[in-house]
Amino acid sequence: MLIVETIAKIRRHHFVDGKSIKEISRLLRLSRNTVRKVIRSGATEHHYQRDIQPMPRLDEYRVRLIALLEEDWQRPKKRRLTSRRLLELLQSEGYSGGYDSIQRFVKKWREEKGRNPGPGFIPLRFSPGDVYQFDWSHEWILGGVVQKAKVAHFRLCYSRYSFVVAYPRESLEMVLGAHAQAFAFFGGSCRRGIYDNMATAVDQVLSGKERLFNRRLAQMCSHYLVEPVACTPGSGWEKGQVERQVKSMREWLFTPRPRFKDFGELNNWLAGRCQDMSRNRRHPENKERTVREVYEEERSSLLPFSTHFDGSIERECRVTRTSLITYDRNQYSVESKVAGKTATIRAGADLIRVIKDGKVVGEHTRQFGRDRTIYDPWHYLGLLEQKPGALRDGAPFKDWELPPGLAQVQRRLLASVGGDRGFVAILCAARTHGIDLVETVCGKALQSGTVRGEIILNLIARELDPPAVGPISAPDRLCLNHEPVADCARYDALRLEVDHAAA
Repeated sequence: MLIVETIAKIRRHHFVDGKSIKEISRLLRLSRNTVRKVIRSGATEHHYQRDIQPMPRLDEYRVRLIALLEEDWQRPKKRRLTSRRLLELLQSEGYSGGYDSIQRFVKKWREEKGRNPGPGFIPLRFSPGDVYQFDWSHEWILGGVVQKAKVAHFRLCYSRYSFVVAYPRESLEMVLGAHAQAFAFFGGSCRRGIYDNMATAVDQVLSGKERLFNRRLAQMCSHYLVEPVACTPGSGWEKGQVERQVKSMREWLFTPRPRFKDFGELNNWLAGRCQDMSRNRRHPENKERTVREVYEEERSSLLPFSTHFDGSIERECRVTRTSLITYDRNQYSVESKVAGKTATIRAGADLIRVIKDGKVVGEHTRQFGRDRTIYDPWHYLGLLEQKPGALRDGAPFKDWELPPGLAQVQRRLLASVGGDRGFVAILCAARTHGIDLVETVCGKALQSGTVRGEIILNLIARELDPPAVGPISAPDRLCLNHEPVADCARYDALRLEVDHAAA
């Protein structure tokens, strides 16, 4: 195929310089037929397209390939098979042709399929407080490292008011926690919530619109008086508002990648940005008003609620002999008194609680790494009373951040023989009477230079003694007009009687 520049040279040599076909052929090293064709056609660009692309080896597998493509077309776009993968499937069935034939056929078939608009869509309109839509997206953020965040998106369909919150995971407790934050942000819930068929929401897809929803999600919806509705599989247009919001928020909030030290700081920023955008953006239907103004109108129609739903997930576990429980590939410490017993883990989006006989025996901020062990040294205080020597090398007590006065007392006591037992007694007093009181007493002991366990315990006891009662002045009406005079004669008489009886 001749390039445009070569055609231009031929035309200029012939029509401008008046050269013959023979001269142009010799000058440009082209055949005379080629030069003659350019001059006679008058075209400035030549195209060659083969009318029929022969694919003899694919012909007998054409029906099978079309069947695979029809099945693949029903999948989400990100999960569709590549031409290379389709080639491998056909090769396993005996196809011996090349990859180019498959690639050309697949490309043409998908282009023709994509040009088919399919059935049209019916515009949707919602009433105030009627519906919200929910969806997840995966975004990248910067912290110490580049990290993928799972972002929960909420959208009130009437006012278009949006809320987003980010989590490290996409598990059920994150879904429930995100709803609690969203309804608090909106100031109420809607009568219906539209979801896709995500595994954390829908346990089973039944016929039509019928779904078997997750038990905990159904409890949450019942608490907020929401009717959950799931989309038809492959019909994302049924929650098109939040689908478009995902793309817009990615551009507005996550491009370029935001940088935050933790998810708490990120979520505070996201909530603020959602409020700012609602004030600055016009409502798509009522363009004379902002999204915030329409939301204020809708707010009175939202369903109020008195308490937040506890979205934690419960699970039975056994506490190890080292007073640790395992959840989500991390270990957390609990009170040593429940070591070797069963307990209940109550895991939320941000907090891990361990319950035994209705009492909390362990509480930690949830960790989302792997193979971490999170200690609370106070959980091991009961064992320290029996084994005070473990204070020096015990893993829970490494890097224990104590108040400065108490930490200095610890260093002084552990430097002496038997000081570990005295310091354990001080820690027990701190658990009983409060760390602030013990820190104050340790400061006084350090100032006086009397840093000994028994002395500090004595000072703590003195601080706990009730204050001395001062003299009370009695009113005049209670005072005696004639004070009695002491008379010992009666006592002497009694003493004489006793002496007589003894004789």
